[in-house]
Amino acid sequence: MSHDHSHAPASFNRAFIIAIFLNLAFTLAQIFYSFVANSMSLMADAMHNFGDVFGLVLAFAANWLLTLPARKRYSYGFKKGTILAALTNALILVGTSAIISYQAIYKFFHPTAVNEMIVIVVALVGIVINGGTALLFMKGAHHDLNIKGAFLHLLSDAVISFGVVASAILIYYTHWQWVDSIVGLLIVAIILWGTKGLLRDSVRMILDAVPHHIDQSGILQYLQKFPGVEKVHDLHIWGLSTKEIALTAHLVIPNGNLSDSDFLKINQDLKSLFRVDHATLQVESGNAAYPCKQEEVC
Repeated sequence: MSHDHSHAPASFNRAFIIAIFLNLAFTLAQIFYSFVANSMSLMADAMHNFGDVFGLVLAFAANWLLTLPARKRYSYGFKKGTILAALTNALILVGTSAIISYQAIYKFFHPTAVNEMIVIVVALVGIVINGGTALLFMKGAHHDLNIKGAFLHLLSDAVISFGVVASAILIYYTHWQWVDSIVGLLIVAIILWGTKGLLRDSVRMILDAVPHHIDQSGILQYLQKFPGVEKVHDLHIWGLSTKEIALTAHLVIPNGNLSDSDFLKINQDLKSLFRVDHATLQVESGNAAYPCKQEEVC
């Protein structure tokens, strides 16, 4: 049996601290100025930002869990916490989208005058803060679902702020109060479109499905073609966390076994070719007198 461990996740702790501090301060200011400007769109944006700050705190906590060592009862550590955080972040985005939709529809039928200049200035500040902090997570968003959730939160905030600016400018020149509601609903559609993949992937990882970026058939073919291997069964691939992939498999080798160098090569190839971090392999001779029960099940 062979094990290969990778326990050195890239740290985004500083990025999380900066993003949480800046966005919390901006959200409090945004709430204050939404009352001053009598702007429901600015208030809805503030509510969305507040939900995102909470989501950032969850993602920060999950990223910290990756650094904790394994324990007797938690033999894999607390890596699954990152998946729970990603799922929670996706649900927060869906929930805040529902709130924004309700506010937009309500304001469409009950338009009120707003101070457009205050809305424009505050929303422009939001674009700078949200867009700037989103860049802190852009690199990790390609390989870590938890970091991707934080990135999408901040990016969606920047998009919302841009929509608020555009609607406020249009209202300033046309006095069409209903524009604010229409732009709000368009922003919700953009948020939900971006959240769809995050929600789908996090649910799949909770259910231990094969991550979408993993080439399952390619891994199977690689193991089947390895010298001496006659058959592969009981192959399982799942996410230990939002960035670490685990694999188990039974290799049937009738004549012989695998050497330490063979195990090392397999682990290195699985890591470099298929992004599998933790591989556990069981070697069997395929003796009919001692059949593997797992072959019948998996």
